[in-house]
Amino acid sequence: MRVLSVRGALPDHRHRQEDITEAFAGAMLRGAVNRPVLDRLHRNAGVETRHTALPLERYGRLRDFGEANDAFIAAGVELGARAVVDALKAVDLAPSDVDVVVSATVTGLAVPSLDARIAAAIGMRDDVVRVPIVGLGCVAGAAGVARLHDLLAGRPDAIAVLVSVELCSLTLQRDDVSTPNLVASGLFGDGAAAVVAAGSARAAELVDDRRVQPEVVATRSRLYPDSERTMGWDVGAGGLKIVLDGAVPDVVRRYLGDDVRRFLADHGLDREDIGFYVAHPGGPKVLEALQDALGVDRAALAVTWDSLRRIGNLSSASVLHVLADTLETRPPRPGSSGLMLAMGPGFCSELVLLRVPA
Repeated sequence: MRVLSVRGALPDHRHRQEDITEAFAGAMLRGAVNRPVLDRLHRNAGVETRHTALPLERYGRLRDFGEANDAFIAAGVELGARAVVDALKAVDLAPSDVDVVVSATVTGLAVPSLDARIAAAIGMRDDVVRVPIVGLGCVAGAAGVARLHDLLAGRPDAIAVLVSVELCSLTLQRDDVSTPNLVASGLFGDGAAAVVAAGSARAAELVDDRRVQPEVVATRSRLYPDSERTMGWDVGAGGLKIVLDGAVPDVVRRYLGDDVRRFLADHGLDREDIGFYVAHPGGPKVLEALQDALGVDRAALAVTWDSLRRIGNLSSASVLHVLADTLETRPPRPGSSGLMLAMGPGFCSELVLLRVPA
């Protein structure tokens, strides 16, 4: 499989972290929070600015989960459609050229799924194959690329699109002063991203030598034991309430290093052969644990740290924004190998081995 283009899309509402803190404390928690604790958690998130699907003043007026989910569908279709169209235009393709569309989201519920709504909005063919992925959370960006690889192995003449839409702000719980909700309110942002990929036969006619268009060489999924309550949602009358265990960095340090070593070894590589990393920005503590597990310094994950600072953690869309930023601003050298990786509910990880053709 060849990645032809990657594009991110962000809502128009962009805010400084301190403005989000103030709005969350007032409109959502109505002052019933230990403000020094909230301020400290938001400062420590490593985020300077974030985008939200709605203006900040709207969040306190959302009456219930149903109203928040309606906003998710409306904003999510618009944002996802924008990402897909931009990614297709970048390589002179149209929505009618798409044979397979995979969608990923965990921050709202839509039936028909977002991919069906986006397909109708932008004019995909009526025989487009749809594969909605729901519930993988932060890992779904990398897992979605891996599933494109699986699908295109059996359809080498096809064009496939992955679209990720995450509107994390619409999941924040009103009057919930639990630590997970406070952490989430300072870390997660809203955004979408799209990847356009081609099977091996179709890629030959679409390769653009002016662009870095990496191949996906191999993928690996890992599901860790006794970790179901590490990350996820509790679904209740108020909507999607985050489950976020402070042990996530420990899980990363315990498992990920060996997983990466074995994965690379199975393809005749070791860590010294990896020229670039495309990592999900899970948060400062998670990124520090990831550096320890990989045996790299902060500079190796510089694009990821910068993404966290500028737009926050966008759940499944984040690693795709990091991929887009890597290809555009720090293009890997021809012949180099790269590793895309993310973790998420399960608790699990997904590894994707990339190679830039010489």
